[in-house]
Amino acid sequence: MKKFKARLNSTFNSINTKIAIVFMLMLLATIEVIGAYFTRQLEQNSIESFQSSIQIQTIVSNQLANQLTSDNKNTNDRLNQIVNDYNNDAISEIIVVDNKDTIRAVSNLNDKSKIGQRINNTDVKQVISTGHQVNKVVDDHGNYMIQISPLTSGNGSNNTVGAIYVKASMQDVFNNLRQISLTFLIASLIAALLGAFLSLVISRAITQPIEEMQKQALHIADGDYSSQVKIYSNDELGQLAKAFNTLSVRIERSQEESDSERRRLDSVLSHMSDGVLATDRHGNVSVVNHMALNFLNKKEDEVINKPIAEVLGLKDTSSQDLISSQKEIVVTLDPGTRDEIILHASFSLIKRVTGFVSGSVCVLHDVTEQQKNEDSQRQFVSNVSHELRTPLTSLQAYIEALNEGAWKDPEIAPKFLEVTQQETSRMIRMINDLLSLSRMDRGVSKMDLEFVNLNDFVNHILNRFDMIVKTDKNKEKKKYTIKRELGSQALWVEIDTDKMMQVIDNIMNNAIKYSPDGGVITVRMTQNQDHVILSISDQGLGIPRKDLGKIFDRFYRVDKARSRAQGGTGLGLAIAKEIVEAHHGRIWADSNEGKGSTFYISLPYEPMTEEDDWDEV
Repeated sequence: MKKFKARLNSTFNSINTKIAIVFMLMLLATIEVIGAYFTRQLEQNSIESFQSSIQIQTIVSNQLANQLTSDNKNTNDRLNQIVNDYNNDAISEIIVVDNKDTIRAVSNLNDKSKIGQRINNTDVKQVISTGHQVNKVVDDHGNYMIQISPLTSGNGSNNTVGAIYVKASMQDVFNNLRQISLTFLIASLIAALLGAFLSLVISRAITQPIEEMQKQALHIADGDYSSQVKIYSNDELGQLAKAFNTLSVRIERSQEESDSERRRLDSVLSHMSDGVLATDRHGNVSVVNHMALNFLNKKEDEVINKPIAEVLGLKDTSSQDLISSQKEIVVTLDPGTRDEIILHASFSLIKRVTGFVSGSVCVLHDVTEQQKNEDSQRQFVSNVSHELRTPLTSLQAYIEALNEGAWKDPEIAPKFLEVTQQETSRMIRMINDLLSLSRMDRGVSKMDLEFVNLNDFVNHILNRFDMIVKTDKNKEKKKYTIKRELGSQALWVEIDTDKMMQVIDNIMNNAIKYSPDGGVITVRMTQNQDHVILSISDQGLGIPRKDLGKIFDRFYRVDKARSRAQGGTGLGLAIAKEIVEAHHGRIWADSNEGKGSTFYISLPYEPMTEEDDWDEV
């Protein structure tokens, strides 16, 4: 039912149907107006003709008038004879009345009893008194015409001696009128049907080009420009169709250029390393690229149509002020967390030719690394200055003391010179470490890689530390024991032996420094599917949990006073991290405060097959 109603509505909403209906209604209205006028005129003419046909002839009227004025005893008989002899098939009744309103003759034999009686018809009395004929149509179980004519005596005299009452049936007249009306109605219906057909044909001829243009417009709206409007004639509609086809081609070209520009813009926005946000004139975001979503850690529907100040997390600034001021600001997202991002936001207005501001563009540049590098550089310069100031200050004090005469004292002078030598050595080690870090940072530190059996390599390094304990006769030196859990399997790893020895030496030295006298240092070697993990554990004081993530930072010390007293530069673990990561490995630490620390070195490892062994022979 709903489909039928929808289809019916669409049919009646069609201009084709509307034109046909209007044309048909106009035709019907014209036919009806003409028909009504024609029927009315025909009816009037028929009545007038019928009225003339039943008019009593003048000779008969004179005979009746003469008889009414005579004093003959047989007057009534003579009147009845004249009336009965009058031959007119349309007349059904004739009554002759004298000027005293007395009925003198009748045409119907059944009404002879009325002769001599006075008539009660007011129209007859009026005709007798006025001398004017009366004609009217009455419906007395049928349509009849009543005609009452005055009877006058004498030539040219207006003396009314009576009236003749004529009643005639108009059934045949009205039957003819009905037949003519029915014929006219049938003809009108046929004309209406022909008119409807012609109107549909004409309206179809008019609307078909319009419908094709409508379909083509819908195709254009859907992005299909392949079809063209058919041109049926060279009239106004044909010219319109030609113009529409030309417009379609131009729109297609413009759309292709627009799509090309949009794709180019989308490609640029998608591959930009900066985030881009475009807003409308109210400051609500209308366009955002993927990089901006990554920076903001949001989905597109969480950003589109939202105020840009809210999107950037600026609570104390409105979007309008942010856009109108066009200031460059720094936005920090997730401050104080590992995911902290520092963005530099710059704004520019989008203006039309008229100068009307229709929106703005905000470009987000990630300056997190730059900011952190600047902070690191400032911290690094501060740390280097601080680390170098201490030995230089010490050197200056001892040299000044020696310069002031302490060099003459045979007991003090050697001690002062020994301190200056130690501080100088400490600065040299620090500078060498800094140079090593600088080369690794710049990527100019060369790696001399070779395949080494890591078990043998680590055993070789540990043997050296064992030898130091055995050959050192100084009782004041700290004693320690190295426990080995290396296994017997050959683990071939590609490393730079000098640099990796520096890493293990640094970790072993730290373990020895911070282990108690007589402590045990445990060295383990394990492997999984693609990595070899070397761990070095001590029994020292351990590292607080809050410091574990910072011990590989440059110049960071858990116990600064003790580290300086033992000659540390604060760069050893930072260098170890750079070397291990250059080997595509990883270094980390775990600690239980008060029980010791464990350092782990993970290096990539590929098990060698027997075929590989044969290749090396």
